[in-house]
Amino acid sequence: MSSDVKFRTTVEWTGAFPIQARARNHHMYIDEPAQAGGNDKGPTPVEYVLIGLGGCILFVGRLVANEMGLDLKSVKVTLSGTLNPAKFRGQPTNDRAGFKQIEVEIEADPNIPREKIEEWIKKVESRCPVGDNLQNPTPITFKIK
Repeated sequence: MSSDVKFRTTVEWTGAFPIQARARNHHMYIDEPAQAGGNDKGPTPVEYVLIGLGGCILFVGRLVANEMGLDLKSVKVTLSGTLNPAKFRGQPTNDRAGFKQIEVEIEADPNIPREKIEEWIKKVESRCPVGDNLQNPTPITFKIK
């Protein structure tokens, strides 16, 4: 018996920006800044990747903090990623389309000793599903309906 959980989202383009996305009963927009031809009504797809990673770090972080008995009062995660947009624009490049690197800066409760925060971060990093998907190849299959 498998204990796997399947997640499903729907993303739909209706001919213009912004793109509408749905996950369960939640609706959100994916868009581009005006200078890139969008209406700036929502984050870009790559910004959602960073948001997803940051959210995962915080959700897993809360769980791990509880397990470790850490009374974290606050945690702030700032993420940045660098990519060369040439590939997705169809321009010649040897760079890949995705992020070359993602940097995660964590500001945790200053009342917790640094060595405990470092232990906490290692556990969070090893258990975050989004981070795992970004750090390891995940097969993607495309099907046409």
